[in-house]
Amino acid sequence: MSGFVFGEKPIQIESGEGPYVYDDDENEYLDMGASYACAPVGHCHPDVVEAVESQASDLLFVQGSYPTETRTALYDRLGDLAPGELDNVWLCNSGTEANEAALKFARHATGREKVVAAKRAFHGRTLGALAATWKQKYREGFAVPEHVEFVDYGDSDALAEAVDDETAAVILEPIQGEGGVHPAPEGYLQAARDACDETGAALVFDEIQTGLGRTGSLWACEQAGVVPDALTVAKGLGSGLPIGATLVADWLAEDSGDHGSTFSGGPVPCAAALATLDVLEDDLAANAASVGDYLQEQLAELPVRDVRGDGLMIGVEVKRGANRALRALAMNHGILALPAGRTVVRLLPPLTVTESHADRVVDALAEEL
Repeated sequence: MSGFVFGEKPIQIESGEGPYVYDDDENEYLDMGASYACAPVGHCHPDVVEAVESQASDLLFVQGSYPTETRTALYDRLGDLAPGELDNVWLCNSGTEANEAALKFARHATGREKVVAAKRAFHGRTLGALAATWKQKYREGFAVPEHVEFVDYGDSDALAEAVDDETAAVILEPIQGEGGVHPAPEGYLQAARDACDETGAALVFDEIQTGLGRTGSLWACEQAGVVPDALTVAKGLGSGLPIGATLVADWLAEDSGDHGSTFSGGPVPCAAALATLDVLEDDLAANAASVGDYLQEQLAELPVRDVRGDGLMIGVEVKRGANRALRALAMNHGILALPAGRTVVRLLPPLTVTESHADRVVDALAEEL
């Protein structure tokens, strides 16, 4: 058997439809993790599949320096959907690449090097994004770049003190995902905006996990009424096909430097993204808000330490360890979920799930806890 890099789970997934995936024995699983939020409209949505098949039959790939109708349409769509005036779009292949681009643009535009990030943050595994990622287990063994200062997430005073005239960028998740599903306290994102405005630093919101309707609005930052200078998106943008985007303000775009990528904006992932956005705009953010509120209310009745999040980005802090609960959910109840640290069960289901799906999860957790 050939070697592999990822740690493999004992379930071999062969197909998917809607909120369900199926293993090689045709067992059905309710996917309450949506493969780390990469299937926001469900698995193999027919509109996305049709768009991919149609584009693949016309043109599989051409490098980004050649305009294509599909890529141009995605530029326009993302620009229209962006908060504020973030209508300059750079396409890439993943969330970590989107964050790398945002940090590079900020450093080039400001002529500064320092980055301020939050403790518990996760922004990716390439060296630049890894430098802004807090947890030591991801950083060990790599000579990550310096010039990153970490502050306590949610502490506005500490953030304001850290951001100075040497700061190129502040990068924050509106809700920390990998760090345990911690929403930003009220006023915190605005405090970050104020600190950046005072010093000329760029404010970057990492919406790779929170974006695309997951928290009940298209972008989580909209709920705080704060517009960043750069916003990154990936994961579910292409319904599982590799694509990400960095949306930036004019002052960053005008001095973006020599940044590029061979596979930036491939026609097939762009087609998937356009179809995904079409489906998402059909009230899925509203469904995420409604079902998410219902699910949190039911989960709060269970013997757990805490339930937190927004929309369908929910963390359930359990008493006896997340891995035990996750294994029991999968093997005993046919429900797939995710960890967020040692004690948090993370729920990131397709935004199409219903209250009946929520009841199934709550009943299963009640039995196992």
